[in-house]
Amino acid sequence: MVTPRLLESLPLRERIARNRLWLPPMCTYSAAEDGVVTPWHVVHYGARAAGGFGTVVVEATAVSPRGRLSPRDLGLWEDAQVAGHSRLVEAIHASGSLAGVQLGHGGRKAGTPPWRPDAVGARQGTLAGWDLVAPSALAYPGHATPRELDLTEVRALVETFAQAAGRAVAAGYDLVELHGAHGYLLHEFLSPLSNHRTDAYGGTTAGRRRLVLEVVEAVREAVGDAVLGIRLSATDWTAGGLTGEQTAELAPLLVGAGADVLHVSTGGNVPAKVPVAPGYQVPFAARVRDAVAATATPVVTVGVMRSATQAEQILVTGQADAVAVGRPALLDPSLPLRWARDLGTEGWQAQGVPVPYWRGVWAS
Repeated sequence: MVTPRLLESLPLRERIARNRLWLPPMCTYSAAEDGVVTPWHVVHYGARAAGGFGTVVVEATAVSPRGRLSPRDLGLWEDAQVAGHSRLVEAIHASGSLAGVQLGHGGRKAGTPPWRPDAVGARQGTLAGWDLVAPSALAYPGHATPRELDLTEVRALVETFAQAAGRAVAAGYDLVELHGAHGYLLHEFLSPLSNHRTDAYGGTTAGRRRLVLEVVEAVREAVGDAVLGIRLSATDWTAGGLTGEQTAELAPLLVGAGADVLHVSTGGNVPAKVPVAPGYQVPFAARVRDAVAATATPVVTVGVMRSATQAEQILVTGQADAVAVGRPALLDPSLPLRWARDLGTEGWQAQGVPVPYWRGVWAS
C-alpha cells in the first residue's frame, strides 16, 4: 500500500517529523504571570503529541516582558523560564512529536486583552507597567498609540531574539519559529502600512526587511543545529500593504539568512476584508514554495483545513510540504489519528498511536 503523502515523514535539517501534520502555535493565555509554563500546558501539548501530530509548535512565547500580548503569555526572556519549557518538551517528545516553539514580540499589538474573559488588560494606555513600541508611532485601530523605537532599541531586538532562541534550545526544542506574521513586531517592520521609518530600518523595501533578516541571521547562529523557521503573513489583504509577490521575493532571502522552513499565513496587520474559505491561504504558500524550490526549503500552509482529503490534495499537488491544522485540533487532539484512518491507510500504527488508543481506530 502506498503511504498517503500526509503521513510520510518530513526531514527538517537533522530531525525527522513522523508525518506532515503540524499543530500551529495558538495562544492560550494560560501561563503564570511571570511567563512560566504551567501543568496545563504540559497536558494540552502532550495530548496533541499523543494524538499524532508530527510537529507540535508551542504558542507565541515572548522574547521580552514588553512583547507579551497579555500578562499570561509564555516567555523565554529569562533563564528561570527554561525549566518549565523543558518539561513541556519532554511531554511532546514522549509521544514521538518534534517540539517547536514560536518566539515573538507583540509590538503595537502587545498588552491588549485577548479573547479570554478573565484576562487582565486594557486597550487604552499601558498594561502591567510596559509601554507599546513599534517601528512607527502608528496605532492598530482601537489600540493605544505605540512609541517609535529608536535605532539603539531596534538593534537591541536582534540580540533579544537570539538570547530567547538560545534558551529555547537549552530547553530541548527541535524547532524555533520566529513570529513574523499577524501584525506583530517583525510583521510591522515588513509592512509599509505600519513602518513609516526613514532610517536604515524603513523607507524602502530593503530597509523594511532589514530587521527580519538580521534577526534570522542572529537566531541561526544561536540555535546551532536546531531547525529555524519563520511564520509570515504573505499579504496584508489591503492596498498599499504586503503582497504575495513581495513575500515570495523575500522568501529566498530568509533562506539565505538561515531559515530552514517557511510557515505561510496571511493578514493581521490592519483590519481587512479577508476571503476566508477552506484553503484560502494555500495559493500564497504555493507561491513561496515555488520561490524557494531551488533550495528545497519546506513550506507549511495553514488556514481552514477541514479534512484529510483536502490536506492530502494540497501536498500531492505540490502546493506545500506540510499542513498545519489549528482550531479543529482544539476540540480533537487526536485529529491526525482520525485523518490517518480517514485516508484508509493500514499504516496508521506507524503514526505513533499509543497502544491504549488502538481500539479507538475502529470507533465511529
